[in-house]
Amino acid sequence: MTETNFFAVDLGATSGRTVLGSIVDGRLVQRELTRFPNYIIETGGHCYWDIFALYREIIRGLKVVADEKIDIASIGIDTWGVDFVCIGKDGGVLRNPYCYRDPHTDGAMEEYFKLVPKERVYEKTGIQFMQFNSLFQLFALKKQGCSALEAADKILFVPDALMYMLTGEAVCEYTILSTSQFLDPRTKRIDDELIGVMGLKESMFGRYVNPGDKVGVLTEEVQRMTGLGAVPVVAVAGHDTGAAVASVPARNERFAYLSCGTWSLLGIEVEDAIISDKSFDFNFTNEGGIEGTTRFLKNICGMWLFERCRQEWTDAPEDIGQLIRESMEAPAFKCFIFPDAPDFANPSSMVEAIGTYCQRTGQPVPNGYKEMTRCIFESLAMRYRQVLGYLKEMAPFAIEKLHVIGGGSRNAYLMQFTSNSIGMPVVAGPVEGTAIGNIMLQAKATGVVEDRFAMRKMIADSVELQTYLPQDAEVWNDAYQRYLAVVN
Repeated sequence: MTETNFFAVDLGATSGRTVLGSIVDGRLVQRELTRFPNYIIETGGHCYWDIFALYREIIRGLKVVADEKIDIASIGIDTWGVDFVCIGKDGGVLRNPYCYRDPHTDGAMEEYFKLVPKERVYEKTGIQFMQFNSLFQLFALKKQGCSALEAADKILFVPDALMYMLTGEAVCEYTILSTSQFLDPRTKRIDDELIGVMGLKESMFGRYVNPGDKVGVLTEEVQRMTGLGAVPVVAVAGHDTGAAVASVPARNERFAYLSCGTWSLLGIEVEDAIISDKSFDFNFTNEGGIEGTTRFLKNICGMWLFERCRQEWTDAPEDIGQLIRESMEAPAFKCFIFPDAPDFANPSSMVEAIGTYCQRTGQPVPNGYKEMTRCIFESLAMRYRQVLGYLKEMAPFAIEKLHVIGGGSRNAYLMQFTSNSIGMPVVAGPVEGTAIGNIMLQAKATGVVEDRFAMRKMIADSVELQTYLPQDAEVWNDAYQRYLAVVN
């Protein structure tokens, strides 16, 4: 029996975990080692991430590996996108990083476009405009005279910052950089003009690395704390969506993917960026993928809507499965919301925000958790159809099926709704796509698998997948026209 072990750190916007991934006789086996919350810290009018708490949790996971005497070939880290850490000239972290939901970027896009026009920014980057993109975060910090930015010697995205804390090596990984809106996808380098208007330089972001490149080895300090040796730290797809898409168990290129979690990321994998008037009008994004590919996609507000409502419901079952099953007793298509409406970005009450939206659009207000859950799921399925329609117009190939990865793929009702809505097969799984992609990219770096298609074949042979076929086409087509009438 041959076995190679890898240590994956998978950090999301609400929780994180460390995972042991093992390739045993050509099949992938996973074991979760630790799980922990990732809190947004609100103080002084700002929202922060606790980078030191995340580092401590990585150390805790590595101690488990050492205590169990597991021989790991490498370590890889993936996180959410856009956020970054300022590092001082002495090598120290200058301040906990702002969270992308912090309001300090309100109005920053519009102010930035006075320096570089919106159309020029998109032509240079092909990135979807969202006010929390790194470009606008940096611009807001510059305008506000942020002391951490003024003193920064290096600016490292969150996964790069954590690799720096483990190895002492300052790098800038391709997939996480691509979320910033200052990467040129043609040259795969930072655009000088876009950061230059803020007085920043390319050299501040560390040396470029790609998924599969070795960053360094654990510092002597980390070796002493964990009991491990000089284990290599490998750049995986540092952006969690990049890692998740790497796990799609597709047999060929003719697929769309949906990374379904707090956010829904719906897109296709292409060889070259798609930057056109149409992609600009539809506000699509071109993010870095594995093996030099581009993930052409759109960000959609996902299960964030449901998660926030669950926090408010006092009469709903605590068991999420029971809650969803009961909600399917509610009448279908009573009302719709536009998931990406500004109303739902970060309201004080999501329940009230949904009710107000329905009132404003002349619809019945969903009554109770059952009707509201059904409204959210049906609205998401309709939004997926809408965005998939845009993709079909721009894709260089015919899209034959939708692969859904991430936690949302376990939601059988949402998956069936999605298949009904888009009118094509939905293949659900793997659930833990991000961690699997992280592990498999380490395996590729080590030479265990040759390329992304070999990775995907091994994944398909190792995990359980569920296929959903479309039903009730006429009913869903009629409902989609009602949805469009509401959101338009």
